[in-house]
Amino acid sequence: MADVDMSDGDELAPIKILIDELRNDDPQARLKSIRRLGTIATALGAERTRDELVPYLNEMASEMEDEDEVLLAMAEELGALIPNVGGKAYAHVLLLPLETLCATEEALVRDKAVESVKKVIESMAGAEEKLVPLLRRLATGDYNSTHIASAPLFAAIYPSVSAGSQAEMRTMFAQLCRDDIPMVRKAACQALGGFGKVVSVQHLHGELIPLFAKLAADEQDSVRIVAVENCVTLGKILSAEQSHQLILPIIRLLHQDKGWRVRYMVAERYCELADTQAKTVVESEMTTALVKFLKDSEPEVRTAAAFKVAGFCERVSVNVTLQQLMPCARDLAVDSSQHVRAALASVIMGLAPVLGKSHTIEQLVPLFLSLLKDEHHEARLNIISKLDSVNQVMGVDSLSQSLLPAIIELAEDRQWRVRLAIIEHIPLLASQLGAAFFEERLAKMCITWLADSVSQVRAAAIANLKKLTEVFGVEWAAQNIMPQVLELCVHSNYLYRMTAISAVAALGGAVGRDSIKGLLPAVVQASKDPVPNCRFNASRALQALAPYMEGSAVDRQIRPALQTLTGDDDPDVQFFARTALKAL
Repeated sequence: MADVDMSDGDELAPIKILIDELRNDDPQARLKSIRRLGTIATALGAERTRDELVPYLNEMASEMEDEDEVLLAMAEELGALIPNVGGKAYAHVLLLPLETLCATEEALVRDKAVESVKKVIESMAGAEEKLVPLLRRLATGDYNSTHIASAPLFAAIYPSVSAGSQAEMRTMFAQLCRDDIPMVRKAACQALGGFGKVVSVQHLHGELIPLFAKLAADEQDSVRIVAVENCVTLGKILSAEQSHQLILPIIRLLHQDKGWRVRYMVAERYCELADTQAKTVVESEMTTALVKFLKDSEPEVRTAAAFKVAGFCERVSVNVTLQQLMPCARDLAVDSSQHVRAALASVIMGLAPVLGKSHTIEQLVPLFLSLLKDEHHEARLNIISKLDSVNQVMGVDSLSQSLLPAIIELAEDRQWRVRLAIIEHIPLLASQLGAAFFEERLAKMCITWLADSVSQVRAAAIANLKKLTEVFGVEWAAQNIMPQVLELCVHSNYLYRMTAISAVAALGGAVGRDSIKGLLPAVVQASKDPVPNCRFNASRALQALAPYMEGSAVDRQIRPALQTLTGDDDPDVQFFARTALKAL
C-alpha cells in the first residue's frame, strides 16, 4: 500500500491522506484517520479496499502494538466495512486484520475485535473453509490472548459447520477449559453458556456440563465467579428435572464457596438461580442457603442478599417467609453495616403485597419505623421512596396511625435529600389521606418547606403546591395555600419572597383566572422590591401569569410593570423584563 504511486492525481488523494495521517506522530491524527476508514474505502471502491486497504490495515495493526486507542477504533471500524469490501461474498477478507487485533494484549481492543469478527461471521453463513481454520489458529495458537479471543467465537461458528468440524470445535473448547492459564479458563467459562445453547442436548449433557462442573470448582475464584452466570444460562436451557440433576449440585457448591466474591455473585443472581429450580427445591433448600447469605460474615454478601429478599419471597410461600426470612430481616434492620440496612430498606416495602395487610402491620411496620429512624440517611430515603406500595396494602387508616408520625418527623430531617423525598411523595399521600386529614397533619409543612435553606427543596415545595392544587381543587388552594404564599411575598427575608413569587407563578396554571386576580397584585408589588433578584423573579412570574389573564388586565397591570423594569438599574432585571414583554 505504501508503494502505491501517488502521482496518479486526485483518484488516490483520499488514500494518500490516510497513509500520511496513519504515519503522523500525533496519536489524535492517526485516530482521526482510522475513524474515516468508511469514507476512504468508499472513495477507493470495493476491489481496491480488499486488495490494498485491508492488507495495509493488517500491517498497521501488527506495528502499532502500543497504540491501544487507535487499535480500538480500528477494531470497531473494521466491523462496519462489510459493505465497502463488496458485501457478504467478500466479508472474509476483513478477518485478516481482525485476527491480528484478536492477538492484542489489551482486553478492550481484543473484545472489540471479537465483536467485529462476530459481525463478519454473521454475514458468512456457510463459509466453513474460512471460519474453522480461523478458530483453530486462535484457539491453538502460541499466545494466550488469541486463546481468550477464540472462546466467544465458538457459539457463533458452531451452527454453520459440518458434524466433523463441530466435533473438532468441541475438542478445542475442552482444551480451553483445561488451559493452564486462569484467564483462558475464565474466558472459556464465560463462553460456555452461549456455547451450550447451540450444541445438541446429548453433547451438552455428555461434554459441556462435566467441563462446567470442573470450572465451577476451579482453584481460581475469578473462574468460579463466572460460573455463577452459567448456572442461570444453562438452567434455562435444561428442563426442571435436568436442572435439578445437573445444575443444583453446582449451585450448592458455589453458595458454599470459600471466596466471598463468589458467594457475593451467587447472592447477586439468587432469584434467577431460584427460577431454574422447582418451587419445592427453592423452599426446602435454597431458602436455607439465602438465610446463610443474610448472615454471612462479609457485609458485601449480606448486602447483595438483602437486595434479593423481596424478590425471593415472591417465589416462596408466606409461611416460609414468616418462619425463615423475617427473622433475618429483623436482624438486618439493625446490622452493623449501613449498606446492608440501606439495601434492606430499598426492598422491604416490597414484602407488603406478599404478606398481606395483617402480617404487614404485625411484622413489617416495626421494621419500617426502625429504618425510618436509621442514622444513615440512605436507609431513610429508601423507605420513603416506596411508601406507595405499603399504602396499597395497609390502607390510609393504618398508615396514618403507624407510619405518618415518623414521616412528619422526617419532614424536618437534617439531610436535605430526605426532606426532598418526603416532598415528592406528599401529593400521593394527599390523594390517599383526603383533604380533611391532610389539612390537619401535613398542610402546614408544605408552606414551611418554601422557607427551606436548600434551593432544591424550595423548588420541590413549589412544584408540590401546584400538585396539591390539582389534587384538592382551586377552592381548597384558595383557603389553605394562597393566603400563606401571599404572606411570604412580603417576608423580611428576600429568599422567602423570591420563593413565594415563584410559587405564585407555578400556581397560575392550576388555580384559574379568578384566583390569579387575587395573586397578581403581590407580583406587581414584588416588581418594586429593593432586591434585584426579587424584581427579575417578578418579571418571570408576570410572564407566566399573563396567558391566564384577560387582555385588559395584561395591559393595565402586567405590561406597565414590565415596561418599568426595562429601565431598571440591574442588567439582569432589564433582560428578564424585555424577554417577558416580547412574550406578551
